[in-house]
Amino acid sequence: MASTALSHSLSSPLNSHSSLSHRTNLTLSPNYTPSISPLKLRSLSLSSTTPSFVTFASSDASATNISNDEIPIEKRFPAFPTVMDINQIRDILPHRFPFLLVDRVVEYTPGVSAVAIKNVTINDNFFPGHFPERPIMPGVLMIEAMAQVGGLVMLQPEVGGSRDNFFFAGIDKVRFRKPVIAGDTLVMRMTLVKLQKRFGIAKMEGKAYVGGEVVCEGEFLMAMGSSSSE
Repeated sequence: MASTALSHSLSSPLNSHSSLSHRTNLTLSPNYTPSISPLKLRSLSLSSTTPSFVTFASSDASATNISNDEIPIEKRFPAFPTVMDINQIRDILPHRFPFLLVDRVVEYTPGVSAVAIKNVTINDNFFPGHFPERPIMPGVLMIEAMAQVGGLVMLQPEVGGSRDNFFFAGIDKVRFRKPVIAGDTLVMRMTLVKLQKRFGIAKMEGKAYVGGEVVCEGEFLMAMGSSSSE
């Protein structure tokens, strides 16, 4: 009785091999329970008009999980967002080649802070002399690039009334942590700490990063003015 009930419960593709059990004199114990522990039941389709199908899959297989190593490296890292492109930066800053050292603004909070990037390439005009055998971005130009990011904050109407120019009034507590070389992306954050609108003087804090690590930091004192002779 047990073997008869079992044969009816299995689907027809499995019953098609019943002749094999007769040739090998296979007998089933009344207490026999089929074991499929190495496999995991994924789907079961039963129908009164069509044959039954049982599908098994490995218990540790996962078709939906894709490891990071399987994603091509060129697709793993998204591009920086663009809040201001180079044309918008040129509309605000008076700097031009070869001294415009900001390529893109990726975050901007009016009257508070700005985050921008400088793509450091071997084609930058300072590398042939600094240094020919070991190209390193000069620290003074890192400070200049950070000051230009500060200028993007200071020359906005939300802060200083959109003056024509801004100038260094002082720098303090500047530290260079690591060298910046060709191929690096310099990410600079400048934050307004104090503003004296009457005198057009602003104090800012700045940090520059490469790969998430601080490479330069300092405090900046800047003055806004007009290029007119009045």
